[in-house]
Amino acid sequence: MDITITQRPDPSPPATEPAGGRMVVNCAAYDRSGQRLPQISLDQISDVLALPDTFVWVGVHEPDEALLAKLQEEFDLHDLAVEDAHHAHQRPKIEAYGDSLFIVLHTAQEVKCNLEFGETHIFMGRRYLLTVRHGASLSYQPARLRSEREPEMLALGPSYALYAVVDYIVDNFLPITQAFREELEELEEAIFHQEFDRRTIQRLYELKKELVTLRLAIAPMQDILNQLMRLHPGLVRDEVRVFFRDVFDHATRVKEACDTMSEMLSAAMSVNLAMVSMGQNEVVKKLAGWAGIIAFPTLIASIYGMNFEKMPELSWAFGYPLALGAMFGLSALLYWRLRKSGWL
Repeated sequence: MDITITQRPDPSPPATEPAGGRMVVNCAAYDRSGQRLPQISLDQISDVLALPDTFVWVGVHEPDEALLAKLQEEFDLHDLAVEDAHHAHQRPKIEAYGDSLFIVLHTAQEVKCNLEFGETHIFMGRRYLLTVRHGASLSYQPARLRSEREPEMLALGPSYALYAVVDYIVDNFLPITQAFREELEELEEAIFHQEFDRRTIQRLYELKKELVTLRLAIAPMQDILNQLMRLHPGLVRDEVRVFFRDVFDHATRVKEACDTMSEMLSAAMSVNLAMVSMGQNEVVKKLAGWAGIIAFPTLIASIYGMNFEKMPELSWAFGYPLALGAMFGLSALLYWRLRKSGWL
């Protein structure tokens, strides 16, 4: 059965961001075969949901209160979930509100060579999927386009669209962990250089902090995926659960990589401090060695500098040459011994 959506003008002005483009990134409807229907506006969402065998997929970015209120009206969203989606700064979690799910996921994105974190709040019902992005987060348009190229899978409804979004979020963590691994290898090489570089230990600390934050973003996702694999039978199709299992495996890989690199970073920081201490010990050993070498001439010169009446140089022509030779000989002997023992 063909479903036709009649376009009608949207009386409300388009929602826009002051400096970030449109808040409504996409608003699309799909029939039961997974084919995309004609473009719809926010006011038409309730009309589309009134039709049989259709679902709506909406994506917004940092919406204001007016837009969230409009979406709450169209999708009949729970007040507490909408409040969380507006304020952001939520921990990763999954909550059930009647016949809908509210999911919070943390995202990561490299911005100007710095790692920044954001949040994605997901509302999923039997006939809709709504994603609300905050902060550093890539657009989910690639996930949407990939799903639309597989209409037989998109025909599974909002649960498959949810899989596409969650899989896209987890996959974006993989290149970040790979970049961390490459940078860690470079820092490990810099640790064993002869010269101490304060920037190396500073970057090790920053990388450690970013890894901890990344782990806090990915670790709770495993519990969320566990629930999507086993619970909520009225919302998650059985055919989609195997896809969430694959995402769970990817999330486990990212978490294990974070744990491994975190341990390696701790070891690298300890090795760096040990190398600094060893360098300081080497300097102290050299200073002590040269002080010992200088001690012989100082001792002899100090004795000969006293005002005794009977001195070797007063009654013996070779007194001074002998004293100088003793200074040089003893100093050379001590230098050879220290050199042989590795102090110099």
